[in-house]
Amino acid sequence: MERKLLGRWGEELAASAYRKKGFKLLDANYHSRFGEIDLILGKGTLVVFSEVKLRKNARFAAAREFVTRDKQEKIMKTALLWLADRKPMPEVRFDVVEIYAPLGMESPQKDIKLEIYENAFWLTGE
Repeated sequence: MERKLLGRWGEELAASAYRKKGFKLLDANYHSRFGEIDLILGKGTLVVFSEVKLRKNARFAAAREFVTRDKQEKIMKTALLWLADRKPMPEVRFDVVEIYAPLGMESPQKDIKLEIYENAFWLTGE
């Protein structure tokens, strides 16, 4: 339960960062038989599929490193399902948001580090 709350909190932080860049939240926690996409955002003709990774620190590895090739493929397949009924096909981008909050939800705002990695991976025809 706590992990789920922490994940939602991280997604809210990421969505807020995107809103500051002029994006609108189109969908959150979109599920398909292939997997889940944390955030789907739009700005003009661009649709961004964003995977949010929240960690206390980067001692073990950078949070973005947990978005493996297998995870990327699941996100891409899920994105294609979300896009299936959208006409015309929008411009698409896949981002990874890396958040470090040393004390989790109790972290002071000044201690929270958030980085958006735009075009972290690309839609492939595989």
